[in-house]
Amino acid sequence: MSKVCGADFLISEIDCQTVFTPEDFTDEHKQIAHTTEQFVRNEVQPFNERIEAKDFDLLLTKLRECAELGLMMIDAPEQFGGLDLDKVTSMVVTEKMAWSLNFGLTYMCHTGIGMLPLIYYGTREQKERYLSRLVNAEIIGAYSLTEPESGSDALGARTSATLSDDGTCYILNGTKQFTTNSGFAELFTVFAKVDKKYFTAFLVERGFPGLSFGPEEKKMGMHGSSTRQVILDGVRVPKENVLGEVGKGHKIAFNVLNIGRFKLGALCVGQEKYALSEGIRYANERRQFGVPIATFGAIREKLADMTALTYASEAVVYRLAGMIDSRLAVLDKNANDYYVDYQKGIEEFAAECAITKVFCTEAAAKVIDEMLQVHGGYGYIGEYPIEQMYRDERVQRIYEGTNEINRLLIPGIFMRKLTPEQLHSVDSGATEFPGLFAHEKQLLRGMKRAYLSLNDHAIQQLGDKLGNEQEVMLALADMTIQIFALESVILRSEKATLEVNDAQGSQYLAVTKICAFSCRRQFISAAEKCALYLRNVSLTHVLGKNIPLGSADLLASKRLLADAISQAERYTF
Repeated sequence: MSKVCGADFLISEIDCQTVFTPEDFTDEHKQIAHTTEQFVRNEVQPFNERIEAKDFDLLLTKLRECAELGLMMIDAPEQFGGLDLDKVTSMVVTEKMAWSLNFGLTYMCHTGIGMLPLIYYGTREQKERYLSRLVNAEIIGAYSLTEPESGSDALGARTSATLSDDGTCYILNGTKQFTTNSGFAELFTVFAKVDKKYFTAFLVERGFPGLSFGPEEKKMGMHGSSTRQVILDGVRVPKENVLGEVGKGHKIAFNVLNIGRFKLGALCVGQEKYALSEGIRYANERRQFGVPIATFGAIREKLADMTALTYASEAVVYRLAGMIDSRLAVLDKNANDYYVDYQKGIEEFAAECAITKVFCTEAAAKVIDEMLQVHGGYGYIGEYPIEQMYRDERVQRIYEGTNEINRLLIPGIFMRKLTPEQLHSVDSGATEFPGLFAHEKQLLRGMKRAYLSLNDHAIQQLGDKLGNEQEVMLALADMTIQIFALESVILRSEKATLEVNDAQGSQYLAVTKICAFSCRRQFISAAEKCALYLRNVSLTHVLGKNIPLGSADLLASKRLLADAISQAERYTF
């Protein structure tokens, strides 16, 4: 894979051979996926009711069993007991963990925002003290950023840190809200303002005097995960437990959240596949009017559409994994500033991480909702997994930065990254595309042109005030999300069809046509809003002939895909 840069997809034609797709998984990727899947099926799913009932002793036992399999070593450096594997591997394991429901969130938070701040920003001494214990699940990690009065405005935190008179420690006071794993975590990454000014991260042990916790929150879903307030009342934290530099906590908070958003996307892919498998199996078993409901067009269309949405989510996640891996692969792991450059490599794709979080969490919500609908009234009954999935899913559009906040980040980052010349660089000629996906490529080209045109109108009309016009920014974000998703689908399908037989190729073509129809519809809706929010912008002129109609064989594509997944009773790609 060649080196890529963030925002490239908006202005460049991407070669399908340069992207990573799930079809590119190595034997090692498949083996660790199998190991994870077997652990979830055999060691977690049978105990779901006890975990859902907050049996945290059992949960900790399962976390340690998970660690014994090496599933917590993936991101940690080798010298501290880790494996330091690629991001694709990390996403594969996270995806498979989704089938463990609540356990998957606990795992993701421990191995993600619980461990990564220490991995990326910790000193050698800090890593020697804590990291191998985290990797072995001897202790569990947690991340305390949100406060009762500061959610999306993380830098508005009120928790304070004051240097003690003897200069040996910082004294922390404040309250953190919604800390996952807080009921049993032993190490917390806590953010506070030194002298009420310098936003800083601290490593806080559970046993430090003055640290206490509120009761378990009564949540809509995720009952088997622990969520409590973390209360700091004069907690003395040794100076050597400052993580990173004083006043640089924002870098830790935001860079770690980039990976958190990315990992959440992978978890959502797993949830979509799980929901699909439950919906397809139920549709084949449930009979009405003397036949399985899977034979009804209304059900078959849901199955096809949700399979396509899952395919798009998967394409987005693993494309981004490949982009990040290619960027990190050129770094010297032995360099003193390795993790500085590592974080810069991830930050390069901050907007794509936000896109992935928004697209995949909303896709998971749609897939789970539709598969509950397939279950009819039984989907509302607790004995069916889809009921718990429906409750558990909702929070994903809130944590790791609300989807609204992530949407607002996306166009701003792109505007900073791309020069005015680059923003006008997409060829406006009537290029004809050859091959199976000519229609979809023409649509994608038109979407890019339309986005760049509306983006240019927005900049010209609003200038420096654009960032405050949130409705316009949200519409611009929605356009870029659909562009990235559709391009990821096309590139994946184009690459895959070079290697598969005709029957498999027809499925890739069908799923691409369905995705294109959906992306086109949502793109036009966002573009129409954006044009109406601006002055003197003709949507007809902006879209022109750039946005062709949907494929004439859309219905045939849906029926072909519905047949394939109904027969397999699972996601087939």
